[in-house]
Amino acid sequence: MSIDMEQFKATFIEESLEGLDIMESVLLEMQPGAADAEEVDNIFRAAHSIKGGSATFGFSDISNFTHVVETLLDQIRAGEREVTQEAIDLFLKSVDCIRDMLAGAQEGFEINLDQVAEVKAGLDRMLGSVAQAAAEAGPEAQDDATAASGWQIVFKPFPDMLRSGNDVVRLFRELDEMGEMKVEVDLEGLPALVDMEPEEACLSWTLALHGEIDREQIDEVFEWVDGDCELSIVPLGGDGAVAAEIPASETPAPEAAADGPAQAASPAPLQAAPEAGERRSRGDRRQGERRKNRASSENSSIRVGIDKVDALINLVGELVITQSMLGQLGEDFSMDKVERLKDGLAELERNTRELQENVMSIRMLPISFAFNRFPRMVHDLCGKLGKKIELKMSGEQTELDKTVMEKIGDPLVHLVRNAVDHGIETPEARLQAGKPETGTVHLNAYHQGGNILIEISDDGAGLNRERILAKAIERGLTSGGDNLSDAEVFDFLFQPGFSTAEVVSDVSGRGVGMDVVKRNITALGGAIDVESRPGNGSTFTIRLPLTLAILDGQLVRVGEQTFIIPLVSIIESLQVEPVRVNAIAGSAELYKLRDDYLPIIRLYDAFGLKPDSTNLEDGLLVVVEGHGQQAGLLVDDLLAQQQVVIKSLETNFKKVGGISGATILGDGTVALIVDIGGIIELSQNGGHKRANSAAA
Repeated sequence: MSIDMEQFKATFIEESLEGLDIMESVLLEMQPGAADAEEVDNIFRAAHSIKGGSATFGFSDISNFTHVVETLLDQIRAGEREVTQEAIDLFLKSVDCIRDMLAGAQEGFEINLDQVAEVKAGLDRMLGSVAQAAAEAGPEAQDDATAASGWQIVFKPFPDMLRSGNDVVRLFRELDEMGEMKVEVDLEGLPALVDMEPEEACLSWTLALHGEIDREQIDEVFEWVDGDCELSIVPLGGDGAVAAEIPASETPAPEAAADGPAQAASPAPLQAAPEAGERRSRGDRRQGERRKNRASSENSSIRVGIDKVDALINLVGELVITQSMLGQLGEDFSMDKVERLKDGLAELERNTRELQENVMSIRMLPISFAFNRFPRMVHDLCGKLGKKIELKMSGEQTELDKTVMEKIGDPLVHLVRNAVDHGIETPEARLQAGKPETGTVHLNAYHQGGNILIEISDDGAGLNRERILAKAIERGLTSGGDNLSDAEVFDFLFQPGFSTAEVVSDVSGRGVGMDVVKRNITALGGAIDVESRPGNGSTFTIRLPLTLAILDGQLVRVGEQTFIIPLVSIIESLQVEPVRVNAIAGSAELYKLRDDYLPIIRLYDAFGLKPDSTNLEDGLLVVVEGHGQQAGLLVDDLLAQQQVVIKSLETNFKKVGGISGATILGDGTVALIVDIGGIIELSQNGGHKRANSAAA
């Protein structure tokens, strides 16, 4: 009887990816010098398992590549070779290559053959096979490293590239500093004005960059958008024309030359260098698609502890018993059984709530899943920037909803890169300031009330308050005469395009893209605060809800419509005293609450409803906070408090200003969930009409 090996392939790939995570974490802790036997054994076992499994499933390219890694590790185990920094870096690159090859084998993507060949050549050179590495790379590959005349760059961002905080203008500015550059823009993807999304990239460019420029310099510029765009980099000939490419008919695709799926992504059939740019474009495009598909596959599956599954099975059993009891009561019901009916319904309510809590716990994952990417990232950035940084992580077991965790990844990456690049000083500068030459970046997560707080702190130079304020005055964001607090000054960092960096780095720019970071966090119902200590570092604190699926809310009534205000946003509620109300220009109203003045937002006016009364003293004022600001929402009545399941209004209807979602109440009616930050922003911008038209 034949065995279908396909059923085991997914398990093999999942276990191999876990092995690669182990390899990466051990390599990041490894120091040059004499090898620690246990560390090397851990890496060797992971590589050996991947090699053997790859051969079993016919992934010969992965098996052959991993065999070279295993051979080097075996030499280190035997004491024939010392651990060097070069070897550690090469092993880390090998982990990246194997991870990409596994993803390609799983999802059918073409891999970046240039990258695999480069790392494979490095491994071969380390083994002493210089001739073999040169033969595999081909003589033309060496010519691809540097261009005598220049480069043609075709750059097409994916639609969502700008949402990750990247700035196309900054990329072009860096390229322009390298040599003479000519730019042609392709407007073919530009939609009609009414269909245009301001955060969606729809243009593409063809750049001609002339000068003696290394390919590595160009790669560094586009490194941060790797996977977020289609990118083609090909050398220009002496006459400024693009170097001739090998016709497709003369270059058999790997799939055509392969005998089966195991060889579809094999690095063996490398082509001449003129195709390197095209392969790069294809590889980057595939990498972006692979990342999106991988996120999609992660969304469809999740690992669950057996204890959680057992608890669910027990609860389902209790629900079945309760349903059976209620069913028997319904078949032969009489008034003398009312008490038994009440007891049964109370039991049903208890079981349902426990089932809800257990199901939600399945979606909760330790935030270490988001933190685990940063040791490698900080390691690589330190090598590039010449800095010494220790990354500390605490609270890794703090649990967060899987959906929230997936969406907070990009903002965290941007903040950590900023801390490494612009927060921590160089070793020389730190020694001059009387600090240890090794800086510290600390990631910390913990629960506070119904939220999770994530802190990204560093012990660097801190934010320059005067420079930020001067830049804000220069851009007309403030007059400078205001007595602004530190928090208000630091909030300018989140203005679009705001940056105080004298030199824009290819790694990051403190302020560049920070508006997108804040917008992404706000979209999750969160907030971000900044603290800075001159000469001693900065701390960025992100506050997020534990889950996006369930909300503790306060039901309020405005006319005949029921709204839900998130409990976490409510400070207090009070009866309006007319003597405390002050009217200012433009029909705006302020309420004096102790020593503060709060803007009054009449919800009936914001959403075009008919209230019980338009007199302030007849309603209730719910004091709320959002986006770091407070306001008073005028409602007709306060109803009950309850947990509600959030439904996307944009998915099921359309986006409505000041509304974050909707839910279905127990009586079957729909209640809208108020977006506190959004409704405050609308009121400040005179946006009531926009909310009205959106809800119409």
